Amino acid sequence: MDRLWFVRFSNGRGHGGWRFGRQERAGHWRRRGGLERGPAIKGDGGRRRPAGVTQDHLGGRLWTDRSLGSPFELGAGWIHGPQGNPISELADSIAATTFVTNDDSLIVYDGQGNQITESLIDQLDADFENLLEQIDELVDAQADIPLQAAIESANADALNDELLKWGLTAFAEFDTGGAIEDLSAFYFDEDESFGSADVILTEGYDAILDPLSEGLTTHLQNEVQRIEYGDPGVTVTTNQGAFSGDFAVITLPLGVLKQGKVAFSPELPNSFQNLIDKVPVGNITKVALKFDSAFWDTNAQYFGYISDIKGKWPYFMNYRTFTDDNILVALSFGAYPAIVEQKTDAEIQAEIMDILRTIFGSAAPEPTSILVTRWSTNPHAYGAYSYTGVDVAPADFNGLAGPVSERLFFTGEHTTFDYHGTVHGAYISGIEAALAVGRTASSLGTS
Repeated sequence: MDRLWFVRFSNGRGHGGWRFGRQERAGHWRRRGGLERGPAIKGDGGRRRPAGVTQDHLGGRLWTDRSLGSPFELGAGWIHGPQGNPISELADSIAATTFVTNDDSLIVYDGQGNQITESLIDQLDADFENLLEQIDELVDAQADIPLQAAIESANADALNDELLKWGLTAFAEFDTGGAIEDLSAFYFDEDESFGSADVILTEGYDAILDPLSEGLTTHLQNEVQRIEYGDPGVTVTTNQGAFSGDFAVITLPLGVLKQGKVAFSPELPNSFQNLIDKVPVGNITKVALKFDSAFWDTNAQYFGYISDIKGKWPYFMNYRTFTDDNILVALSFGAYPAIVEQKTDAEIQAEIMDILRTIFGSAAPEPTSILVTRWSTNPHAYGAYSYTGVDVAPADFNGLAGPVSERLFFTGEHTTFDYHGTVHGAYISGIEAALAVGRTASSLGTS
């Protein structure tokens, strides 16, 4: 169903914040904003490996669309914590232009279009940090429970506070890809992060794929149907033919693995299949709207909106801070993407424009162009990125890397708890898989 890297060895070596305490608590509220794919795996020895790709482009959930003029990231959007981040090294290697999307440049509006005062935002910071501390104390003393239940136990009135509830969806649900009613109160924010403010690549995130794909033989539009593995090696059958190798490095998204549309022979071990079933996949919906002229404050990076339904377009990103194109990107989180992605583009446009006219006035015009992501129904993804559900532990993520029978090695953001849901998580997992293949090849004498 999606990209898969084959490795055959001949001789040689063959391995190839915003607010709410983000600074104080490693991993808190690191806006992922992205839907990632594992990178190409390149060794320093051995035979050139063919790579099968289902879609007509490299990158999977790292997918840049330029039909609006300025690049619109359908999937991965930011380099999260560029300091020490390996994705920054890739960006630097191609002299990519980056831009800090200032999290503090934010204006929040209530449901009637009234601007929330800075003093209330400051109070929100304090209330949120206090709530986090209460949740920490609560979960340390009992078994794991949903984050929403922990919030209600810590503060029965918390979800009646519309501004606090907005913060939970605009940051907790955006960051994790899961709804607060499904997130683990114990582990939802225990992953790791790199330092410094998040940045975007103004000329398109897909530029980092060039150095990764160099030297690879790539077969596009190959839909993986069957993977056979055992002592002789691995054979992968696609709609275009079959590929064989000693090992396969598989970057199928977790959502695709959950669908079971790729047959494994023999079937994956029960313990491994149980992990696939156990670790959940979340979603966000992005909608880019392009206008003839800007009717908003072009100096503000973000606009927040307290919706009547949690997750319903609570957050907007302004493109005018880094481009001349009049583009707003609306974002939906939590449980709402599953609802909205069943609607037509026209219906989605109408409900977003209702919000924008509530904020900026009834004279706000219709957009000239609109692009809508639907990752929950995309057959090459079936979701945005993994998150930590109730009773899901770090070892469950890490166990999804395999290997299986010393032949199948799995990569992707869902195979590393520390960096799940990020591009750098997918990249790091690919490097680790390449090294694991090299070690296994040496031990089996196939190097």
